Amino acid sequence: MDSTIVHFKGLEKSFEVSSILAQFTVFGKTITINWYGAIIAFGFLLAVLFGGRIAYKWKMSLDKMVDVLIYGTIAAIIGARLYYVFSKWDYYGKHLSEIPAIWNGGLAIYGGLIAGVVAAYVVCKVRRMNFFNLIDICCMSFLIGQGIGRWGNFANQEAFGTNTSMPWGMTSEKVVNYLISNKDFFERNNITVDPYDYVHPTFLYESIWCLLGFVLLYIVCRKARKFSGQIALCYGVWYGAERMVVEGLRTDSLYIAGTTIRTSQLLSAILMVTCLVALIILLRKYTLNPQPIDGVDFFLEEQLNAKDEENADETESEEFVEEFIEEISEKENNNGEDN
Repeated sequence: MDSTIVHFKGLEKSFEVSSILAQFTVFGKTITINWYGAIIAFGFLLAVLFGGRIAYKWKMSLDKMVDVLIYGTIAAIIGARLYYVFSKWDYYGKHLSEIPAIWNGGLAIYGGLIAGVVAAYVVCKVRRMNFFNLIDICCMSFLIGQGIGRWGNFANQEAFGTNTSMPWGMTSEKVVNYLISNKDFFERNNITVDPYDYVHPTFLYESIWCLLGFVLLYIVCRKARKFSGQIALCYGVWYGAERMVVEGLRTDSLYIAGTTIRTSQLLSAILMVTCLVALIILLRKYTLNPQPIDGVDFFLEEQLNAKDEENADETESEEFVEEFIEEISEKENNNGEDN
């Protein structure tokens, strides 16, 4: 098993951490199940179950939600990979065959979020769903998945930061080896780090922040939601603020080509400010002029279904009238021929 001993500054006890959950042989081929993938899958499952529950309460079509889930997930995986690949194009441009190899790592959260949201918007337009209600549900679900999924980074001993003297600072053989092997990268990007000192467990910071954010956003959704899309804006402010700060501590950031500007840090700042401004404006608007909320005060799905039934009845009536007129015309023509 691929394992390492992890030490925390404030604890006397050390922990053996393996990146491999299970390994077995089938028909002579070795199958490996990594903790990273298992943890991501678990977080994804809980996020889907929570989202499905809220969608059911808001009387959203679960059949349409499945469409969003399928296309959104596919788009998110592709987007997360492309975001990472383009950020490291100096390497992947010379190794094109490695671009599809997501099993070797290399997925960026922001790429996945952007592509997933775009796919969800398209599906909502085609399937006639309230996009803003959907994105509110998705953002609460994102926080569940992100909060749990970050522990996959702990299993891999990755996504950590620079040195710290705090009691929760950690180190391991994998951490030391990574810091030593990437010395040139750190020098190019003005990062100062001692490979043999304790480092920030930035995966832990993000995990706690996301799970706390889920609780807060769920309370806002239950007690203080004034318009569809409000939870998504709160997510942008909450997650953007955290990622903007924590990204500055990390040693594995993606950078804008030719600069020392961290891509995710810049995007986080833009996300936070944009969502905060929009949130303030819309909260003021809907506080002064309250409006019914789909899923709470009325249900768009029911209205659309009722309209479809009404249109179907009108179509049937029109077809009946047309058939009746044709039948009369045929009889008159036949009578004329007999005369």
